[in-house]
Amino acid sequence: MNLSERLNDDMKKAMKNQDKFRLTTIRMIRASIKNLEIDLKRPLEDAEVVDILGREVKQRKDSLQEFSKAGRDDLVTDLTAEIEIISQYLPVQLTEEEIKAIVQQTIQELGASSKAEMGKVMGALLPKTKGRADGKLVNQYVQQFLQ
Repeated sequence: MNLSERLNDDMKKAMKNQDKFRLTTIRMIRASIKNLEIDLKRPLEDAEVVDILGREVKQRKDSLQEFSKAGRDDLVTDLTAEIEIISQYLPVQLTEEEIKAIVQQTIQELGASSKAEMGKVMGALLPKTKGRADGKLVNQYVQQFLQ
């Protein structure tokens, strides 16, 4: 079962269980997926759905920080719950130690030694960590190791 089918099944379960919050969150995700399918004029592959899910989580994390600063605890609670629901459909995230190991290995493979080569390192790293690690965190470790 691919991710789109899984989302459809979970949406039906949320309807049956009258879980309105989960239903609303899944519908928002499906709307983003459907919009891209309409733009591309074809069904999406799982990798593309994972990209959308990652983008949705990132948007909510950015909003979460802003709402926290503004003292909007009600919205913070909702966004945290949405992030948890969306994260269930993402691949298992890498730990910080795993990210550090991948970064160090990639730097060694490329022979990078300065920040001037950061673009080359990030270009090689992103396919390895796509959907499994936050790009900002990967970027921080690259900067740390290239000093």
